[in-house]
Amino acid sequence: MTIFSIWESKVSGFQVYLKLEKSLSQNTILAYIQDIRKFIEFVEIYTLNITPAQVQIEHIRSFFIWLNEQEFHFSAGSQARILSGIKAFFKYLVVDEYIIDSPADLIEAPHLERKIPDILSTAEIDRLKAALDFSSPLAYRNSAIIETLYSCGLRVSELIDLRISNLFLKQGFIKVLGKGNKERLVPISAQAIDELELYLNEYRPEFPIKPKAENIVFLNRRGSQLTRVMIFTIVKELAQLAQIKKDISPHTFRHSFATHLVESGANLRAVQEMLGHASITTTEIYTHLDQSALKETIMKFHPRSLSINYNL
Repeated sequence: MTIFSIWESKVSGFQVYLKLEKSLSQNTILAYIQDIRKFIEFVEIYTLNITPAQVQIEHIRSFFIWLNEQEFHFSAGSQARILSGIKAFFKYLVVDEYIIDSPADLIEAPHLERKIPDILSTAEIDRLKAALDFSSPLAYRNSAIIETLYSCGLRVSELIDLRISNLFLKQGFIKVLGKGNKERLVPISAQAIDELELYLNEYRPEFPIKPKAENIVFLNRRGSQLTRVMIFTIVKELAQLAQIKKDISPHTFRHSFATHLVESGANLRAVQEMLGHASITTTEIYTHLDQSALKETIMKFHPRSLSINYNL
């Protein structure tokens, strides 16, 4: 058995493990496999002639040095993601009893600065919807898309996979299939309910519904399920029409949803549940405050900031 075939065998086993044992989404699995293949590429380029069992911590460190030397620069975030994939691979090899210890355990991820994306105000969201041409049924669909993204804080993948059978609008909830095929119930606002019902009852029937798309909420003009790219396109085009200069994407509505909840005093654990975050630390990025408002509060109320009358 060649060294290359050993690597391929272990990568195939890892892929099955991620799907069956870890129940990860197909996108996450593909990302992990791509990360491992980058490492295999490094092994081949430098003709190291090592099997997965022969990989040492020095090999992994050299791999990240090699990544930094590439013409296409890998950001700290990209490197952290790649390291996560490599750690998962060698952890699998330990579970599979192919190796005893993982050589990646002592490798530390690069320090990441938590970038806070732009958020939209409710007025800006209204501007986006006002830019729609309501002479077309697509406008009612797109308005419902925007309102559902913002009202429920959905990921774009959750939105395009939304099923009619998972809408419990009379009860004020929708059922969402999130990462790792985990289901959660998310409250939905009255405005989003109104827009969904209008679209579903009056305008969706005008679409030529394709087989296997009968239960899909949001359809394209040909009656098939919308793609992630199409949602991005809808959002970008509306931002341009509404003359909103912020760098926004479908995720902006999720971020706005969470930020507005936290700033209004919502419990962080409740927001975590609604967003479907596995860890509370992921949700904590939404606890940022408007810096000018924070400064104004400190200057107004902190004892050291109060003006002192020296005219004794």
